[in-house]
Amino acid sequence: MNKTANIIKFGNKKLDLCEVQVMGILNVTPDSFSDGGNFNNIEHAITQAQTMINDGATIIDVGGESTRPGAADVELQEELDRVIPVIEAITQRFETVVSIDTSKAQVMQAAIDSGAGLINDVRALQNEGCIDVVASCDLPVCLMHMQGMPRTMQTAPKYENVTLDVIKFFKQRIQACEHAGIDKSRIILDPGYGFGKTLEQNYQLLAHQPKLLQLGLPILAGLSRKSMIGNLLNNSVDERLAGSLSAAVLAAQNGAKILRVHDVKETVDAIKVFNAMLAQINN
Repeated sequence: MNKTANIIKFGNKKLDLCEVQVMGILNVTPDSFSDGGNFNNIEHAITQAQTMINDGATIIDVGGESTRPGAADVELQEELDRVIPVIEAITQRFETVVSIDTSKAQVMQAAIDSGAGLINDVRALQNEGCIDVVASCDLPVCLMHMQGMPRTMQTAPKYENVTLDVIKFFKQRIQACEHAGIDKSRIILDPGYGFGKTLEQNYQLLAHQPKLLQLGLPILAGLSRKSMIGNLLNNSVDERLAGSLSAAVLAAQNGAKILRVHDVKETVDAIKVFNAMLAQINN
């Protein structure tokens, strides 16, 4: 593939997806499964953003509503109050790309107006008004696959074939985006590990992730500290670093170009080792 075809513009910033990029997770929520309550103060959030940037994150993903299984919905104004001051502060202080993790059209628009460079939507622009907001801007968007909704998604998820079903879903959403005027070159795909998938289905999807490359779009993978690691290893959230790093390298090996993680420094180090090996294979 032409190298220039892998350079994605995120607002006024560009990233080269020929290289794996690390996205740092910044949850400004009281109830996220891993770090809820740690960064829902603006000064703590800015300090954490700076730490992740120093550690090698090229994208900071700001989220104001937990999507863990069983999570309660957050009112629009509360989500705006959580994320917009943080996005404004990060974009004013740092040169990194800021992503907004939301499924509300009004939050997307406010984040765009505040300098966000990427829309990251776990509901793949299916909520009212979202596809129109993204169509009216020139930013890239990440579409994630999720079976069901956060409150119920882990209640006996079923698939004919999880990988093929995910591909079918993405084809439908890509078509909907293009119909709305969103160029395919602006789309990133997230398989949605842990979102409406059993333990076995998650690993089936990870094993067959290269099949998603047939869609011709970059893949973002978020496996960091998830239950697919904890339940496999019988580890609590704060004991999942080794499993998360293993999963990150496997996702990169299977074609992911953006890794959404909590542990930025460790993931960046792991990907440097992966890239060193890859460079020798390609020589």
